[in-house]
Amino acid sequence: MNSRVREPGAGRRASAGNVTMADIGRLAGVSQVTVSRALSAPAKVSPETLERIREAIRMTGFVPNAVAGALASSKSRLISALVPSVTNIVYASMLHAFSNIMLGHGYQLMLSETGFDPEREEAAISAHLSRRPDAILLTGIHHSAGARRLLLGAGIPVVEVWDVTDTPIDCCVGFSHSEAGAAAAEFAHAAGYRHAATVTAGDERAIRRRNAFVDRFRKVSGGEVMGVDFDSTATLGAGRRALVDLLDRDMARGCVVFCSSDQFAQGVLVEAGSRGLAVPGDVAVIGFGDQEFAAHLDPALTSIRVDRDVLGRAAANALLDRFDNRADVEAIYNVGFEIIRRASA
Repeated sequence: MNSRVREPGAGRRASAGNVTMADIGRLAGVSQVTVSRALSAPAKVSPETLERIREAIRMTGFVPNAVAGALASSKSRLISALVPSVTNIVYASMLHAFSNIMLGHGYQLMLSETGFDPEREEAAISAHLSRRPDAILLTGIHHSAGARRLLLGAGIPVVEVWDVTDTPIDCCVGFSHSEAGAAAAEFAHAAGYRHAATVTAGDERAIRRRNAFVDRFRKVSGGEVMGVDFDSTATLGAGRRALVDLLDRDMARGCVVFCSSDQFAQGVLVEAGSRGLAVPGDVAVIGFGDQEFAAHLDPALTSIRVDRDVLGRAAANALLDRFDNRADVEAIYNVGFEIIRRASA
């Protein structure tokens, strides 16, 4: 007859996937209720007990069932964040500041990249809401009618970032893109430029900045503004091509080129250098975003700065205020912008 040696404790061991809170409680010498409390509100458990529970979790590889916990408590501890691009430092640095605060309050982020497509954003909103997030961060204030219905029906806090409006879905944190474009035009005219051109990406916020720049520059200078528009996002190569296009169209000497991003502006500077054009004598350049590299280009780039850390922190605090049901919270947070003048204009 075949026999099998049974190790002591065999049958009582469980794989990490089968470990329950009751198992953790037995290992730590506490009740299942105490384990649950330690996971959901660790500040309510004594440090000694909390350490015993954490050691039991480390020993077993236990992973709490967050979905079941969310259904029971109506809280998932998840925050959805939808941005046009996860690689663009403009959005990445804002999200870094935002997530640092949310993580500090026990929330995790679910992140999706939406590009600049309203239908893609609507699909992402629907997918995220099915995961029961406690709140959602969106980029911009213009959304499809379907997306707005989904968000209003969800009944959770919504913060729209990178823009402001008098009629947010819930609250918004950003600045006026039209005011930024108009301010760039006034700056250029005050600096002595009487000819202007724009290089613009296929982003509705960039288009608003361009339109405001063109309108204001025309009013203060009386001159026309040339333009090169792209359907896609900004790249250095596209910036180079834009300057080639403008020069082929007999752009005036001493023209100031207002770019919808620092990537475009960098490309204009590179192309100008390759052609031996003096900056800002032959062509002046203004970017947008004041990315880290802007101050280190040759010549250093004049750009419009939006404090992305301030923006991210303000967005996080706006959601935390709503979680606390504060009655005195504002719906609109305007973080403003600043034109940083350097050698390019």
